Amino acid sequence: MSRPVVLCTLPMHQSGVALLAPVAEVVVASDNSAAGLRALLPQADYLVVRSFLAPDLLSHPHRLRAIVRHGSGLDMIPMQAATQQGIPVANVPGANAQAVAEYVIGSFFELARRFGDVDATLRRGGWAQGRARTDANFELSGKTVGIVGVGDIGTRIAHICASGLGMEVLGYQPDPSRFPAVVRSVPLDTLLARSDFVTLNCPLTEETRKLIGAQRLALMKPGAILVNAARGEVVDEAALVHALRARTIAGAALDVFAQQPLPAEHPLLSLDNVLATPHVAALTRESMQRMSQGTAEQLLQLMKGQRPAHLVNPQVWGAWPYRARGSTESES
Repeated sequence: MSRPVVLCTLPMHQSGVALLAPVAEVVVASDNSAAGLRALLPQADYLVVRSFLAPDLLSHPHRLRAIVRHGSGLDMIPMQAATQQGIPVANVPGANAQAVAEYVIGSFFELARRFGDVDATLRRGGWAQGRARTDANFELSGKTVGIVGVGDIGTRIAHICASGLGMEVLGYQPDPSRFPAVVRSVPLDTLLARSDFVTLNCPLTEETRKLIGAQRLALMKPGAILVNAARGEVVDEAALVHALRARTIAGAALDVFAQQPLPAEHPLLSLDNVLATPHVAALTRESMQRMSQGTAEQLLQLMKGQRPAHLVNPQVWGAWPYRARGSTESES
């Protein structure tokens, strides 16, 4: 029998490829556009997702046995269609939590101390001008951070802020029962009104889409900073542009946007109180290795007919035709 084909929308770290190579053919999409993936899908047995899939992708011919998200966010995958077709979907939760947490903390420092601006001014205008750019700088210690979404990432941010920086930590999510002790649960509007830094680390759902709009931005302090390393659609971008232009909030660090890639003419890129990065918060050498290895491990489980460690649509498992012999309905 031929070896199963694993199609990756973007390359995996070599450590994950090495785990799969003895038992599968790993193929990286030469074109990960909607049309490109539609053309490649009929030859793939498993799909590794590192980029957004077209909502109608699974309505086209394919032979997929399973899908594994190289990361945690499931909004990249047409989950309803996968589940309706009985396709198991797994992800790798927590593998990029440290990387994203460090990105968020790093953005706090950059916007509070403006290292990039000071460096550029020193190089352009000299020593005295560089020092003059520090007049508005401030310390993080003693400030309040509000975390919207206290999961793996939010919890790490909370511990760094509380234990390492001496910050008060507020948190919001619909179910706060698993908050760590360093986080005080408050309503969202209270969090926005009291926080010096607000970091968005929630998944994109219908409930969180445009969660932060004009009314909620108006609740924030004039000196507050918003960080979004979740999904662009969690924020109403037009309202955010208005707030940043009017200086009703001090600044924003944005790693994700409603439209990606971000158009060069986007108004956010014209603002001097915005730190913009191209969806890189989760990308470090270490996180890429963890995500790729975790992805490969779950693919190997699926290839053996075993339930993957992080199956996100367990309702399909009982009827999945590739389950190992001896599996029972109780597994579902």
